[in-house]
Amino acid sequence: METVTLVVDAANVVGSVPDGWWRDRRGAAERLRDRLVPVAATGLADVPGPLTVVLVVEGQARGIDSVPGVRVDSAPRSGDDRIVEVVTETPGPCVVATADRELRHRVSALGAEVVGPRAVRG
Repeated sequence: METVTLVVDAANVVGSVPDGWWRDRRGAAERLRDRLVPVAATGLADVPGPLTVVLVVEGQARGIDSVPGVRVDSAPRSGDDRIVEVVTETPGPCVVATADRELRHRVSALGAEVVGPRAVRG
């Protein structure tokens, strides 16, 4: 069975909970990255692991390091455009975690499954 790639829209997932993330966008993205490590091993409710996890960051979160289990991809421009590129470049099934309506439509048209931020926030 092919490994599923989980592509996470960091800005959208971090921004889905008003927990003060705006004071430290980089730190919020790093905390999300760290919460995704066990997701890579165990999977999501409807998608069993292990998963390949790609966290797409943009803006002030660019440049955070990858960790074992989670590859961080710093979008040079639009995070949404980079997520579409990652889905396009990925062989095999993809699941995208975002609540962004336009992005949901774009990746669904490419055959990706979409889950909301709660699926990965833990």
